[in-house]
This record gives sequence, C-alpha cells and structure tokens, in this order.
Amino acid sequence: MELQSIIDIAQLVGTATVIGGTVFAVMQLREFRVQRRDAAAGDLMRAFMSAEFASAMTTVMNLPDGTSGEQLRAMGRETERDATLICTTFETIGVLVYEEVTPFPLVMALSGGSLVVLWRKVQPWVLMLRAEQSNPCDSEWFQWLAEQCDRPGAIKVPAYEKHRGWAAKRYDRQN
Repeated sequence: MELQSIIDIAQLVGTATVIGGTVFAVMQLREFRVQRRDAAAGDLMRAFMSAEFASAMTTVMNLPDGTSGEQLRAMGRETERDATLICTTFETIGVLVYEEVTPFPLVMALSGGSLVVLWRKVQPWVLMLRAEQSNPCDSEWFQWLAEQCDRPGAIKVPAYEKHRGWAAKRYDRQN
C-alpha cells in the first residue's frame, strides 16, 4: 500500500472520529438538559410539598386582601417568618427560571396562580421592608416571577379545563 493511500485512510478515519465525537457530545448535552429539567422539577415538588411550606402558604393565603406591611408585622413573628419563607422560596425559583435552569411552564403548572396571589398578599410587607432596609432588591426575583406569571396570556385556562378529556384521548387510541 502506498503512503498516500495510508494518509488518505487516516484522514477519513480522523474525520469520522471527529464527526462521531461531535454527534455523541450533542446527544450527551441533550440528555444533560433533560436530567437537569427533571432534577429541577423534583426540587420544586419537594419545596412545595414540605409541611413547613404548606403551613406558610396557608398563613399567607389567608391574609385579608389589602393587608399592609405594618398589619402583617403586627400579626407576629410566625406570620413574618411564613412570609419570609414564601419570599425566599419564590425568590430562588425566580432566579432559576431567569437563568433557564427551571422551565417557566413547569413553574406555571406547579404554582402559577398561587404564586401571583401570594405575591399580592406579601407585596405591601416586602415594599415596607425594602424602604426600611434601603434595599430595593429584597424579593426582586419573586416580584419578577409573579409579574411573568400574571402577564396577559400566562395564566388563564385551568388544567382541568385545558386538558379535559386528555386521558380518554390518550388511552382510547391505545385500545
């Protein structure tokens, strides 16, 4: 075999190796994104399913509409602690959505409507804290996330209406 033939074969093998490696890397990146999305979904579910979060959510959701920051504070340390837990949880989720670690549609499905109501309930208290502490960034990502969830078209059709008949459509085709 001639030297030029060996060189040509080596170049073909090298090119095939590079192409194969690139295809493999793209497949691995896709798999990583799926794993990251699934892990984020699990983390969100754990956050929302804890007894502590459920208790805090109940406290905040039961605040009368129009409760001022001062009124919330006057309700006691436990109420402020619950409001803080709600704020810090959704603050973290807001950053994760913005950085595209957690998909926005997943957050909408898990908490979109409740999130907007929770923000409305704690907003006067957060604004009071921002003024008291000269910190306009307090709960900034919670506010951002609530605004995204409340924008026109974001939350409108409840899942029980939007996906009515889903199981019948999906499983009747299989039978």
